Amino acid sequence: MTAKRDYYEVLGVSKTTPINEIKTQYRKLALKFHPDRNKTKEAAEHFKEISEAYAVISDPEKRKIYDQHGHAGVDGRYSTDDIFQGASANFSDIFGRSGGGFDSIFESIFGRGGGFGAQQSRGSDLLYETSITLEEVLSGKKMEIELKKNIECNVCNGSGCKPGTNPNTCTSCNGQGQVRKTRSMGFASFVTVEPCSSCRGQGSIITDPCKECKGSGKKKGIKKLDFEIPPGVDNGDYTIPNEGDEIPGGQNGDLIVRIRILPHQNFKRDRADIFYDQDVSMIDAALGKEVTVPLLDGNEKIKIESGSQPNTIIKLKGKGLPHLNSRGRGDQYIRVVVNIPKKLSKHQKNMLEEIQNSFE
Repeated sequence: MTAKRDYYEVLGVSKTTPINEIKTQYRKLALKFHPDRNKTKEAAEHFKEISEAYAVISDPEKRKIYDQHGHAGVDGRYSTDDIFQGASANFSDIFGRSGGGFDSIFESIFGRGGGFGAQQSRGSDLLYETSITLEEVLSGKKMEIELKKNIECNVCNGSGCKPGTNPNTCTSCNGQGQVRKTRSMGFASFVTVEPCSSCRGQGSIITDPCKECKGSGKKKGIKKLDFEIPPGVDNGDYTIPNEGDEIPGGQNGDLIVRIRILPHQNFKRDRADIFYDQDVSMIDAALGKEVTVPLLDGNEKIKIESGSQPNTIIKLKGKGLPHLNSRGRGDQYIRVVVNIPKKLSKHQKNMLEEIQNSFE
C-alpha cells in the first residue's frame, strides 16, 4: 500500500514557484523520463506521476482544490480522466513544438493513438475507511475486508460476449477505437483524436451479448482482500493499486484506504514522536524520585531528578513510533507535571513555612 507523493515534491517545486518555472521543470522531467528516451523499468511510472502532478498544478481550479485539501480533495472530485481532461492545452504549450508534437509524446503512455481523448478505459476508484489505535500504528495491522464492487463476469470471462462467440471489429474505426478529425483554420490545420462513436472507443462491437452481464463484461460482486497497514502510518489516504472497480479490457480502479488514528488516553503524537505527561508531587519534584512510565509497548523506569522544575522534559530515545517506509523509531518525550495541592491542613502549612524559613 503506497501513499501518493505531494505533487509539488514530485515536480521538485514549491507552492510559490511561478507557473513558467513549473512548466520548465516539468518539461525537463518529462523528457528525462519519457520511455522513448529512458529505457529503465521505472521510467513509465515516473512519467505518469509527473504528468499527473503537472495536470493538476497547471490547472487553476484543480490546483486551488489541491492546495486546500490535498489528494483527498482532487481524488474525491475528479477521476483520472477528469484530471487530464482539458489539460491538453497545457501540455501542448510545452510539447507542441518539441519534435513529434503533443500526441506523439504521450501516445505510448496514455493511449493507443495519443491524446487524452483516447485514454484506456479505467474503473472507478473505491474508498474504504478504517480507524486504528496508536498501538496498531506501532506494530502495523493486517486487514481482511470484503469489497462490494464491479468484478469480471465469470460466464464470459469479461468479454461481454455470449460464450462461444466473439465481438466483431468496428468498421468505422477499423478496430482502433478512435477517429482523427482534421479542421482547417486559416493557415493552420488542427488534428483532434476522438473516441469512435460507433463502438464507444472499444474497437469492436458485440452482436451477441452475454446474458449474465448483458454485454458489459462485469457484474456486481464481493471480493475478499487481504492487505497490511504498515507501521508508522498517519491520518490520510493510502492507495492500493488496481483493487477498485474492475473493467474488462481496461485498467482497474484503485482502492483508497482512508485511515484515521484514534485518540489515545495517555499519549499525544507528532509524526514519529509521542508525548506523555507524568504527574509528580511537589515534594517528589524537590527530592527526586524513580517512577515507572508507560510506553506503547511496555513500561520503563525513569529518574525524576531532585529539583526538577514544572514542564521539565525527559527524552526516551527510540521509544516512539516507527518512521513510515524507513528504519528507526521516533522518541518518547515525558513532561514533568508538578502537582501543587490547592488545600493544605494547618499542620502542612506550618511545615511548609518552616521549610521556607530555612531558606532565608
